[in-house]
Amino acid sequence: MIAERFEDEEKWLAEGIAGIQHNAFFMHRALDEDNLRDALKYSAQMLSELRTSRLSPHKYYELYMRAFDELRRLEMFFKDERRHGVAIADLYELVQHAGNILPRLYLLCTVGSAYLRSKDAPVKDVLKDLVEMCRAVQHPIRGLFLRSYLSQVSKDKLPDIGYEHEEGESNDVMVAVEFVLQNFTEMNKLWVRLQLQHQGPSRIREKREKERNELRDLVGKNLHVLSQIEGVNLEMYKDIVLPSVLEQVVNCNDELAQFYLMECIIQVFPDEYHLQTLETLLGACPQLQPTVDIKTVLSQLMDRLSNYAASNIEVLPEFLQVEAFAKLSTAIGRVIEAQVDMPIVGAIALHVSLLTFTLRVHPDRFDYVDQVLGSCVKKLSGKPKLDDSRATKQVVALLSAPLDKYNDIVTALTLSNYPRVMDHLDHETNKVMAMVIIQSIMKNNTCISTADKVEVLFELIKGLIMDLDGTIVDEVDEEDFNEEQNSVARLIHMLHNDEPEEMFKIICTVKKHIMSGGPRRLPFTVPSLIFSALRLIRQLHGQDGDIVGEEVPTTPKKIFQLLNEIIEALSSVSSPELALRLYLQCAEAANDCDLEPVAYEFFTQAFVLYEEEIADSKAQVTAIHLIIGSLQRMNVFGVENRDTLTHKATGYSAKLLKKPDQCRAVYACSHLFWLDDQDGIKDGERVLLCLKRALRIANAAQQMANVARGSSGPVTLFVEILNKYIYYFEKGNPQITSATIQGLIELITTEMQSDSASALPASDAFFTSTLRYIQFQKQKGGILGEKYDPIKV
Repeated sequence: MIAERFEDEEKWLAEGIAGIQHNAFFMHRALDEDNLRDALKYSAQMLSELRTSRLSPHKYYELYMRAFDELRRLEMFFKDERRHGVAIADLYELVQHAGNILPRLYLLCTVGSAYLRSKDAPVKDVLKDLVEMCRAVQHPIRGLFLRSYLSQVSKDKLPDIGYEHEEGESNDVMVAVEFVLQNFTEMNKLWVRLQLQHQGPSRIREKREKERNELRDLVGKNLHVLSQIEGVNLEMYKDIVLPSVLEQVVNCNDELAQFYLMECIIQVFPDEYHLQTLETLLGACPQLQPTVDIKTVLSQLMDRLSNYAASNIEVLPEFLQVEAFAKLSTAIGRVIEAQVDMPIVGAIALHVSLLTFTLRVHPDRFDYVDQVLGSCVKKLSGKPKLDDSRATKQVVALLSAPLDKYNDIVTALTLSNYPRVMDHLDHETNKVMAMVIIQSIMKNNTCISTADKVEVLFELIKGLIMDLDGTIVDEVDEEDFNEEQNSVARLIHMLHNDEPEEMFKIICTVKKHIMSGGPRRLPFTVPSLIFSALRLIRQLHGQDGDIVGEEVPTTPKKIFQLLNEIIEALSSVSSPELALRLYLQCAEAANDCDLEPVAYEFFTQAFVLYEEEIADSKAQVTAIHLIIGSLQRMNVFGVENRDTLTHKATGYSAKLLKKPDQCRAVYACSHLFWLDDQDGIKDGERVLLCLKRALRIANAAQQMANVARGSSGPVTLFVEILNKYIYYFEKGNPQITSATIQGLIELITTEMQSDSASALPASDAFFTSTLRYIQFQKQKGGILGEKYDPIKV
């Protein structure tokens, strides 16, 4: 049925266009012959095609434009009195004898345009006559296009500044304003009347609504004409134009018309007029229909005003003078109260626009920013957590605006209502906002320097550091979770104060928050806190302990006690390997501070973890090498403590599950008995014992490989031990002789020859490189070369 209707419209439009073209042909011929009678006759017949009611607005517009183009030529003919020989005043009377009302009024407007240009009659009378006569056409579509034509042909002839009339009429601008306002009022009534035709099935109703929307520019052009009249100054706009337009907007009680016309007012009139008439304009907003999208209207108004302020800083005092923020804030509150059914997303969007306006116009007024956030909190209070995705996005936008403006989270931390807004977000959105805050800190390299600010900050990001609302962590995406926790870890490094007392307070504040994070979060966040505390310890040590606090000075011992407590908590949540690493880091820091008992305690805790918690063989290998490496760098221990720890390390090395792992750990322990620094330990005998023990283990590994696989396996372990012998030989260990190295070389050579089938290319290359190094040292000469001379390779 719709397709048939469309085909019919195409046919009717074609017929109408054909009628216009046919009569226009004879009209042109009459114009060429200066035949006024025939010109009026055929122009009236041509305009009769516009009397149709069968076309949609879109199709009617096509027909109207055909007629409009022809009327422009007719108007040129009417202006030239020499061609038709009739006075313009008489011609104005003559065209009113046309048979049908619609052609008669189109001709009257056309002659009226020439009449206005001639200035042979009072402009006020002609304009009033034209606008009143057009009331005769009350069909919405035909009436709208007729009045649009009147507005089009008269707009360049309206009295304005500099306009002179023979009879010296006064207040010419007022005449133009009254004419345009009256025409606007009548057009709006016709446009609204189309709404009454929207009855029937929803598809037809939607189609009619779309058609009506297409006609809105015809009405809006009147406001544009008003804005182009130079004589409409601020006073006239404030006293006459704006009240008249708003009265029509409010009284029409039509959602589409009210929304569109409010948009037009905001867009066509100057920004300074809006600023000075803000109260009047905003006063109309609560009177609009509840279904009007008032948030978009107000957002556009605030955007224009903020752009106006940004483009010219000299006008900023005017914003304060007219109390723009207070008026906008009050208006938004009234609109929200008036529209009780406004969805929460609409109310939040209004606050976002107001906050954007405030940040652009009054960036230094933090009290305004906090007031907007407080107003939003008031709207959200008493409601459950937001579950509307659109509303939560608006809240994120609201909270992100201060961060984007100030590029400084510290400023946001001073806003008392900022965390209160975040409390209304659901868990997922709370985490999103927390990530936005952390990213802002990272992007701007912001340093948070007081414990109070850290407290507020961690309250804001609590969605990342603890489970809210009973959320089960297992349900969270692993990759997202890791990214979030890594962000928190990076954030901890941005918390710093050069004053040790305050920095210690910051560390304690962070500890309080992150320790409630649960077993999955602690492995991410604890290391950052530990290293932050270790940095403070080294800072204190660098100041030689001459620190005076307010009450009890912050000392390295005090911080180490805190670190021990933190790592104990970490070791109890199934992260023993990480806890062991952190214990060793703390031990090294205690070594730097010459605190032997503290360092010994941390090593003790590391060994306890190794014994009781680390069961995986690979983890044990990694752990024992970490212990050996850390212990080798320690210089704070006395003989007794060092012997105890080294004995433990060598004992655990020999108890690893796999023989190759045992071998490597044991020869690594040799470094515990030979330190290169000036005052270091150099116990050659115990080094040799470690290396011999490693050889025995390597030999046992070869025998086990022979039993299990029928071959002795690679000789890589022997080559590694050979390199250790060479290292200590060069360092001057008297227990390592050239004969010992020669014997080991021969052993490796024999092993490789006896089972060449199982040799690995890597082992061969390693051994060859080692021999090449020995040969190089012999050729190089010098003291070292002489030591290598007895060795045959």
